[in-house]
Amino acid sequence: MAFLDIFGGKKENTPTPMAPILPEQIYKQGVLELQDVIAPSALKITPREINLGDKIARTFFVMSYPRILTDSWFAPIINLDRVLDISIFIHPIDSADILKKFQKKVAEVQSQIMSREAKGLVRDPMLDTAYQDLEQLRDQLQQAQERIFDVGVYITIYGSSTEELDKIESEIKSMLESRLIYVKPALFQQEQGFKSVLPLGHDELAVNSKLNSSPLSSIFPFVSFDLTSDKGILYGVNRHNASLVLFDRFSLENYNSVIFAKSGSGKSYATKLEILRTLMFDTEVIVIDPEREYEFLAQTVGGRYFNISLNSEHHINPFDLPAAREDESPADILRSNIVSLVGMFRIMLGGLTPEEDAIIDKAISETYALKDITVDSNFAEIEPPLLSDFELVLAGMQGSDSLVQRLSKYTKGSWSGFINQPTNVDINKKFVVFSVRDMEDDLKSVAMYLITHYIWNAVRKNLKKRLLVIDEAWWMMKSEDTASFLYSMAKRGRKYYLGLATITQDVDDFLKSPYGLPMITNSSIQILLKQSPTTIDNLQKTFNLSDEEKYLLLESDVGEGIFFAGLKHVAIKVIASYTEDQIITSDPSQVLALKKQRQEASMISQK
Repeated sequence: MAFLDIFGGKKENTPTPMAPILPEQIYKQGVLELQDVIAPSALKITPREINLGDKIARTFFVMSYPRILTDSWFAPIINLDRVLDISIFIHPIDSADILKKFQKKVAEVQSQIMSREAKGLVRDPMLDTAYQDLEQLRDQLQQAQERIFDVGVYITIYGSSTEELDKIESEIKSMLESRLIYVKPALFQQEQGFKSVLPLGHDELAVNSKLNSSPLSSIFPFVSFDLTSDKGILYGVNRHNASLVLFDRFSLENYNSVIFAKSGSGKSYATKLEILRTLMFDTEVIVIDPEREYEFLAQTVGGRYFNISLNSEHHINPFDLPAAREDESPADILRSNIVSLVGMFRIMLGGLTPEEDAIIDKAISETYALKDITVDSNFAEIEPPLLSDFELVLAGMQGSDSLVQRLSKYTKGSWSGFINQPTNVDINKKFVVFSVRDMEDDLKSVAMYLITHYIWNAVRKNLKKRLLVIDEAWWMMKSEDTASFLYSMAKRGRKYYLGLATITQDVDDFLKSPYGLPMITNSSIQILLKQSPTTIDNLQKTFNLSDEEKYLLLESDVGEGIFFAGLKHVAIKVIASYTEDQIITSDPSQVLALKKQRQEASMISQK
């Protein structure tokens, strides 16, 4: 037979030489039909397989099921990382007809049981079980609680060689036979089997088993790993089944996320892509940028970019106090700020003894009191003190000589321009970036603590949907005070409609902190991209990864990894459009090329 028959059609026969050939017939013979496009270049049918050009196909049918089918038993086959086609044919059977057959079958089984009893034989558990199952199913059919169906399940696998097909066949058989489900190749029926699996809806193989509704439901095919919702942003493509990973972090139990990845694996790229797409959903985004990677993104979307360094013109006064909300009292805000300032001084001064801690706490209260800021006052319109005011108060306290000496470098020394200034930054924009790249390493932890404290006060002041991104968060996890403050924001952020996204490449430093694991457990979204062999074992233990997932992270390309949301997780590939890529790329070669293009465009416009 012509191979085109398999694909749903056959070309017209060529007219006999004696018959006149009309122009219309010549035209029809030259027109390509759908069958011509999808048909392979050659076709060979053998008893066990079909050769389709460069590929070989082999079709199986399910021939036997166990007494009880577990839920989602078919899921491992559907999610198998192989090229295969599956067809499930369900043919309803009239309940009245099947009840008549059941009545006869029940009588046969009952007769066998009674015959064994009459002969004095030991009862047969298999007969007893069959009788109970038949009676129970007959009652359910009679009450319309169940129905009976003829069900055919066909699987076609593809490979480049017979050896590859044998390997896939062995893999599928072992997975199914472990559940007492047996499949068999469609010997001498490969053509009918292949046609049955094509999307034509024709059950030409017709190898069916009778199943009632309950076990039939366990074959439900749409059980592949899926992480998507009807709203949210596109995080990437599901590598299991090429579906889209769409999610809204603000629909989860908390709005926090963590990203772990080695350097150069695409963590900042994925974060900038999320920011770009989040901005379209009326969300304000604030970023603490340690490497000046978000500057061009801020310029592109019309955001604000603040460079915090010793020589910067942008300053933040740590003594600033937010205005009290309706559900907060000024006293609570003042006490909370004093506690935060003690933590900041603990970082700035290289640690405090219990005595020094008490002196600092008292000095902060008295410094506020100098400006008439107390627990009983309304300080909304009062100008806050500066670090130099605090130093003046501290110098007058007994036992503070060492503290004053260590503090002087922040008020009179080379670091005085960094922190001893009134605040002159405004984050009243949809996108704001604070860069600390030019800050000395010794002061980076202090700067990041100061910025997050300022952001936290601004967040508490006005209730808006916000996302705070902290890149290279391991800087903050190095100090217990900064880590504690970060963890406090992660726990309390939901109350103020704030999502916290922490990103780090130094996984071990992050997890060594006593707040590292609590930060992970308080994040509804976790993203793991390509990892290094030195950290993978720690991550496997923390995230309870299988060995397959472990090797997936070791072998992933840039932008590939595992996406966790709640109890679900899938393999993901981060993708961006061309325009998005031009805005967010951090690849040095691409950045240089883009700068060159902008310079050339600027020169042309000037001419």
